[in-house]
Amino acid sequence: MKEEVRIDKWLWAVRIFKTRSIAAEACKKGKIMIGGVTIKPSRNIKVNDVIQIKRPPIVYSFKVLALTENRMGAKLVPEFMENVTTADQLHLLELDKIAAVGRRDKGTGRPTKKERRELDEFTTPEFIDDDFDTI
Repeated sequence: MKEEVRIDKWLWAVRIFKTRSIAAEACKKGKIMIGGVTIKPSRNIKVNDVIQIKRPPIVYSFKVLALTENRMGAKLVPEFMENVTTADQLHLLELDKIAAVGRRDKGTGRPTKKERRELDEFTTPEFIDDDFDTI
């Protein structure tokens, strides 16, 4: 068993990122940290290191339990890492999910029937009278 493994390989192997190149790109962009310090993709990690991953709106934290360079099935992942994300960070995630319920991003499609009716009601002035008296 190896004593050190590249961080990008390990992140890919434990299924945090879909491809190794995405994991390396996250490292280059400063989204991966160890001890509050951003790291390069070539950085070697050891057992018991705590890795922090910035994924807005929160920062996830994972403790390295074992090292591997080979991708594994999802059922084996708990043997290699432990999620040690703090409770306040998880609370922020729940708040973000609640806030996103009524939000629709710009350009995601046509309004629903209910939204269209609300828009029509909002934009149609109430003072328009269809009965005009002609002189």
